[in-house]
Amino acid sequence: MSEAVLESERPFGWTQRLICLYGIVWRESLRFLHQRERFISALVRPLVWLFIFAAGFRQTLGVSIIPPYDTYVLYEVYITPGLMAMIQLFNGMQSSLSMVYDREMGSMRMLLVSPAPRWFLLTSKLIAGVAVSILQVYAFLVVAYFWEIEPPTWWGYLTVLPALALSGLMLGALGMLLSSLIKQLENFAGVMNFVIFPMFFASSALYPLWRVQQGSPWLATVCRFNPFTHAVELIRFAFYGQVNWLALGVVASCTAAFLGAAVIAYDPARGMLMRRGG
Repeated sequence: MSEAVLESERPFGWTQRLICLYGIVWRESLRFLHQRERFISALVRPLVWLFIFAAGFRQTLGVSIIPPYDTYVLYEVYITPGLMAMIQLFNGMQSSLSMVYDREMGSMRMLLVSPAPRWFLLTSKLIAGVAVSILQVYAFLVVAYFWEIEPPTWWGYLTVLPALALSGLMLGALGMLLSSLIKQLENFAGVMNFVIFPMFFASSALYPLWRVQQGSPWLATVCRFNPFTHAVELIRFAFYGQVNWLALGVVASCTAAFLGAAVIAYDPARGMLMRRGG
């Protein structure tokens, strides 16, 4: 038996998987570095909300003492965790756009026919996107620090990291699932707007749920069932060194559900790509 045959029959071990993971993360990092406008736009959106809208809504949307806050806080302090989650939401949708583009250009098909398991390839791409989103969030926190928006202690910058990783995985997995539904790049904008804006505005990112309850009880119910709400609350509590166990359970469950659905969707034998002839 030739050496080439033996090499082809060798199992795909953890060493090969680590090399594959490194290659995917490095590729996404280079893409991010070469797209400076993507980094700038990721910061402009939350900074506009923080420094312009927050100044206008400060007197209108007062925030009472609610967990995890021990005292009254300024409106810009309240919306900071929601803006951190917004960065991850837009990054997850941006990553799904890149997957649609790669699928049209053929690079995604080359990746999926590699010896690595399909779930591992998709998870590796998801991890790469989450790493980029976390860098964007911390860049936003650096700017916010100069406006005296910071956690009670420096430990908040570390305790929020696991929450950012888990929420980033959930939102990235959702974007990956949506990318399997988008057949052409031209349809991306409509689908994303249909997802991003309802998720963001129907959540606790910009206003506490007790205020939503006062104005519209049915909308408050929608906000409570919105996974993005729980991602925001997970980040909010972690930023103050606390754990919101309900938010943790919801975000973890949604991450597993979205990622599992995305793996099935990208399976040509069972998923949506085959049924669409993709």
